[in-house]
Amino acid sequence: MKANESGIDRIIRVVLGIVLFALSLGGVVTGGWGIALLVLGTVALVTGGVGFCPLYSLLKINTKKA
Repeated sequence: MKANESGIDRIIRVVLGIVLFALSLGGVVTGGWGIALLVLGTVALVTGGVGFCPLYSLLKINTKKA
């Protein structure tokens, strides 16, 4: 797994993941949509933390400078 996310990309993902988690766990969004936000928040946090996005890899996108 080679990192394919830039620093700003990673920061945006982590912030987005935290916001989605807060919306879901805070009870702002409930039901199926709340669960969907929880899953998306988890994916955003993990990919932002690791620096690798499998979807970027499939689409041959690399935001990290060489």
